[in-house]
Amino acid sequence: MATLQGTPILILKEGTQRTVGRDAQRMNIMAVRVIAEAVRSTLGPRGMDKMLVDSLGDVVITNDGVTILKEMDVEHPAAKMVIEVAKTQENEVGDGTTTAVVIAGELLKKAEELLDADIHPTVIAKGYRLAAEKAMEILDSIAIEVNRDDDELLKKIAATAMTGKGAEVAINKLADIAVRAVKIVAEEVNGKIEVDTDNVKIEKRTGASVEDSELIEGIVIDKEVVHPGMPKRVKNAKILVLNAALEVKETETDAKIRITDPDMLQRFIEQEEKMIKEMVDKIVEAGANVVFCQKGIDDLAQYYLAKAGVLAVRRVKKSDIEKIAKACGARILTDLRDLKPEDLGEAELVEEKKVGDEKMVFITGCKNPKAVTILIRGGTEHVVEEIARGVEDAVKVVAAALEDGKVVAGGGAPEIEVSLRIKEWAPSLGGREQLAAEAFAAALEIIPKSLAENAGLDPIDILVELKSKHEQGNVYAGIDVYNGKVVDMRELGVLEPLRVKKQAIKSATEVATMILRIDDVIAAKALEKEKEKSGEEGGETGAEF
Repeated sequence: MATLQGTPILILKEGTQRTVGRDAQRMNIMAVRVIAEAVRSTLGPRGMDKMLVDSLGDVVITNDGVTILKEMDVEHPAAKMVIEVAKTQENEVGDGTTTAVVIAGELLKKAEELLDADIHPTVIAKGYRLAAEKAMEILDSIAIEVNRDDDELLKKIAATAMTGKGAEVAINKLADIAVRAVKIVAEEVNGKIEVDTDNVKIEKRTGASVEDSELIEGIVIDKEVVHPGMPKRVKNAKILVLNAALEVKETETDAKIRITDPDMLQRFIEQEEKMIKEMVDKIVEAGANVVFCQKGIDDLAQYYLAKAGVLAVRRVKKSDIEKIAKACGARILTDLRDLKPEDLGEAELVEEKKVGDEKMVFITGCKNPKAVTILIRGGTEHVVEEIARGVEDAVKVVAAALEDGKVVAGGGAPEIEVSLRIKEWAPSLGGREQLAAEAFAAALEIIPKSLAENAGLDPIDILVELKSKHEQGNVYAGIDVYNGKVVDMRELGVLEPLRVKKQAIKSATEVATMILRIDDVIAAKALEKEKEKSGEEGGETGAEF
């Protein structure tokens, strides 16, 4: 609202909230810091878990940063931006979500101190960007090479990603499973390794213990055989994968069929049956003894398939259909008219087994599977869910390490090294950007500091010792949270993909600079809520008429 000669002029709609200048910046920074503080205590192997209860009363117990942030019902726009950072980190590299959010919170905390010293937000943003670019160079220089055949190193990377996520009870077995799964689905394209982690399917089942989790070199689907008369176990399976229905198709155009006497009805039914029988005969002629169908299978088709000794499963998810085709080398058919014997996939065994309380179909013994399944077991649903999240992270980090061929040490080692080197480099910037770069370096110390705090150690003593070791040239020195000492993380086997660290610092810097540049928040929230309210009331009166 503005005034002209004492007369108020309304520019924004009534009910609009507006926060300007330093107040807007402070509010946004505070929102991000609150979110960062919420997840900070989950960082590292000694991090604590959060119990999240949604509006329906469903409970999630986890210390996975992105899961916590997704489950939190957040209103503030700046806080939502930070949650997007965590989601991006999860999609890109699968781990380091908490790290990214905590660094973003600390960057903004340091920026607030610079704002109080009358340094302009764009100067801080520029200094942060330059420092982030320098951080990428430093990380590249301290990275450790890793190759496809170094199983031990890859297992250490997987174990690091799972540590602190409830998977400790069987961490060696789960790390081994994750590495084997990734290596099976990895493909070499133009001399480079590529891994599509979607080809590693994770199935969860309660019952048994975490130790009973296993890798199936094939696919497991959460379905059962469609007809009780069908075989439950087929050896040397020839697999037909269909994304069409085994039913009589409806006509493309609207049509009426006039039936005037019972004989016509009988002929109509017989013709339908004949068409279904022809479909089944075509499947059997091609040599298929297992059918996976994305859509429905008619009752009569089920009967004929059962009679022919064919195992069939219907309404399989599209994603599963694609994985089955990849695992057994089948072609996905949309029309049975195209069916040839070479379109069929092969597997040594397809069988229905009871896992926990429910039946599942296992496709195993595929010659060269390009898709596999990890079956996670555990005592309760919450345990299984948390283990699955840990294994998913492990699969993604092993894939990232294989694709890039580079890893860094964990335990806060890269953050401290980057922090020290940026402090040395900052004076070369000159001007006020130097102060921003130094603030950036100080912000990175939050990671080793949080690791120490979460393990019940004195953060100041640990940071002093860490810096001293790094200044002596030990770039892999990090915190051993179990023994409370500063040790060589490379020797300890605590390793993370280079991509995780790079993405975390990049994302955190981007969101921090974006939030810093906002000096005006105009929110029309209240008005919209009133509109919805009046809309509901209007609807009710309408119903009364």
